[in-house]
Amino acid sequence: MNFRPETGTAPLAAGVRVTELPASARFSLRAGPAERATAASAFGLDLPARVGARASAAGRSALCLGPDEWVLHAPEAEAAAIRDAFAAIAAEASHSLVDISDREIALGLEGPAVLDLLACGCPRDLARLPVGAGTRTVFDSAQVVLTREAEDRFRLEVWRSFAPHVRALLTTATAELAAGL
Repeated sequence: MNFRPETGTAPLAAGVRVTELPASARFSLRAGPAERATAASAFGLDLPARVGARASAAGRSALCLGPDEWVLHAPEAEAAAIRDAFAAIAAEASHSLVDISDREIALGLEGPAVLDLLACGCPRDLARLPVGAGTRTVFDSAQVVLTREAEDRFRLEVWRSFAPHVRALLTTATAELAAGL
């Protein structure tokens, strides 16, 4: 199985389909507990307080990666409005908002063997990750953020510079699963 960059997909093999997901606005937000409500208002969505929890509505999502850290997603067309909304609260709510849209790419992993595929490179027991939750972890040596979107579907975000490495590992792991290894 070879990932086809021209289509952004890899054929279903060993029970998993790998698809490059469309680009989106992506931000790293850091804000303290006292600023969380104001930051949530600027983003237009609740910022979960529990690490691993995710909130989503109207095409936007916020995944809590740490006690004061979230990754925010929104449609690309909304990036400027999000930057402006956070700039407007700078005087009242100390925070750091960094546009990381170009830093990462997202892959969709879907199929009945998706947990087996991810286990080939990820040390976490992802079967225990509830649908709707996410985590920062590693896939082989690359830092990734995984979000479980359904029982058999994950979103994997990886730094663009590590994407060829992760794609190659996914290709190899899928071939090994197909061969029964």
